[in-house]
Amino acid sequence: MTSAIGEPNAIAITFFLVFIVLSLGITVWASRKTRTAEHFYTAGKSVTAFQNGLALAGDYMSAASFLGIAGLVALSGFDGLIYSIGWLVGWPIVMFLIAEPLRNLGRYTFADVLAARLRQTPIRIAAAIGSLAVIAFYLIAQMVGAGNLIRLLFGLPYEAAVVIVGAVMLAYVLFGGMIATTWVQIIKAVLLLGGATLLALMVLSRFDFNPLALFAQASDMYGASVLSPGRQVSDPIDAVSLGLALMLGTAGLPHILMRFYTVPDARTARTSVGYATAFIGFFYLLTFVLGFGAMVLIGRDAITGIDAGGNMAAPLLAEAVGGTPFLGFISAVAFATILAVVAGLTLSGAATLSHDLWVSVVRGAKADQREQLVVARAATVLLAAVSILLGIAFKGQNVAYMVGLAFAIAASANFPALVLSIFWKRLTTAGAQSSMIVGTVSALLLIYLSPTIQVDILHNSGAWFPLRNPGIVSIPLSFVVAIGVSLLWPVASEARRFAELERQLHLGVESADELT
Repeated sequence: MTSAIGEPNAIAITFFLVFIVLSLGITVWASRKTRTAEHFYTAGKSVTAFQNGLALAGDYMSAASFLGIAGLVALSGFDGLIYSIGWLVGWPIVMFLIAEPLRNLGRYTFADVLAARLRQTPIRIAAAIGSLAVIAFYLIAQMVGAGNLIRLLFGLPYEAAVVIVGAVMLAYVLFGGMIATTWVQIIKAVLLLGGATLLALMVLSRFDFNPLALFAQASDMYGASVLSPGRQVSDPIDAVSLGLALMLGTAGLPHILMRFYTVPDARTARTSVGYATAFIGFFYLLTFVLGFGAMVLIGRDAITGIDAGGNMAAPLLAEAVGGTPFLGFISAVAFATILAVVAGLTLSGAATLSHDLWVSVVRGAKADQREQLVVARAATVLLAAVSILLGIAFKGQNVAYMVGLAFAIAASANFPALVLSIFWKRLTTAGAQSSMIVGTVSALLLIYLSPTIQVDILHNSGAWFPLRNPGIVSIPLSFVVAIGVSLLWPVASEARRFAELERQLHLGVESADELT
C-alpha cells in the first residue's frame, strides 16, 4: 500500500497545532499559580486521586507504550507482550510497597525518603547520579519517537523535528511547572486511551470483532511462531532479566515517584495508583491488538520500510483503517503522548539537579523560594538541551527497547536503596550510597558491553556481555552491596533514626497521640 506518511499531513498538523495551543494555554494559566518551589515541583499538593491516576497513566503510557510496543508486536509477534506485561505488573509493587511511605516522608524527590534517616550529602549525590542516568535513557526513547513523528507529519529533517519537540516541551515546563505538566498529562491520557480504543475497534471490525480471527490470520501469514515466544527474546535468562527490570524498574522511576507528592495525603496516593493501574492495564491490552493488526493489515516489510525500528506501526495502521484523517489524529495523539512524558521527565530531572544537588548539597538547605525556582528553571533548560542532543544521537532505535534499558537502570540504581530504606532499619548511609552507585555503574557498564551497543550500534562482531538487558546481574548486585556494606559497617544512630521515623513512614503520623 502507498502511504501518506512522509508527506506533510494537513489534518495531523491541524491537530498538532490545536494541542500545542491548548497546552500553551494551560501553561499560561498554570504560570499564574506557580509562585513557589512547591507549586513548581508538586502542584501545591492539590491534585485529586482520580486526576493523579490519569496523570500517572499519562506519564507512564509513553512513546514506548504506544509506538514501541505496537512496533515490537508487529515485527516479532507474541514476544512484544513481555514489555506490556512487565510494565503493568510493576504497579502492584508501587501500590503496596512504595506509594504511601514515599508520600508520608518525602517532599519533592524519592531521595528525600533516604535522606530523612541517613546523611544528606552522600545520599543525594548518589541518588542524583542514578536518577539522571534513568532520565537520560528514558528521554532518548521519547525524543526518537517524537523526532520520527514530526519528521513524517511535517516533512522536516529528523534533527529539526527533535529540536522543535524540545523547544515546545521547554516552554510549558519552564513556566507552568507541575501544574501545567499534570493537566497536559491528564488531557494526553484521555486522548491516548480514546484514540487507541477507537483504533483497536476499527481493526477488530475487520475480523468481526473476534481477536482470535486476527491472531489466526497473523499465523497464516507469518507462521505459527508469531504466536509463540522466542523471536525477540530467545534466551530464557535474557527474558527473566528483562522481566525483572520492567517489573522492579517502575518503582524506581524518578518522574513516576515524584507524582506521589502532588496529592494531599498517603491514602490519596494509594488510590491514585489503583486508578492508574486500571487505565494502564486496559491500554496495554489494546497495544497487543494494534501490533497484530499492523502485522496483518500493513505487513512487516511496509512497516520497516518507513522506520527500521518499527515505531510507525500504529500510525500506519490508523491510515489503513481510517484513511489520512485518522492518521492525522493518531499521529497528533502520539505526539501529545511524547510531549507530556518528556515534560514529566524534564521536571523530575530539574528537581534532582536543583532540589537534591543545589539546594540540599551545595546550599545546605538554606536557599529561599526565589532561588530554588531560578535554579529549577535553569536545570530545565539544561535538560532540554541534553534531551535534544540524545534524541539526535540515537536516531533509528526502537523506543520500547530503549525504555527497557532505562527500567533496568532504575531497578538497579534506585529500587533496592528505596525499598531497604523503607523496610530495613540496619541500612546505613554507606550501604545506600554504595548500592545506588554500584547499581548505576554496573547497569550502564553491562549495557555498554551488551549486544545492544557493541553489535547494533557499534557494529562489532560480538559483545563482551551476552545479555541484552543487565537486570538479572545488576539488581541483585545492588541489593547485596547495600546489605553487605551496612552489616560490615553498622551505624547505631541511623538505626535509631529509623525507629523514630517508622510510625510516620508507614502510618503518616509522627506520634502515638495522633492515632487517638
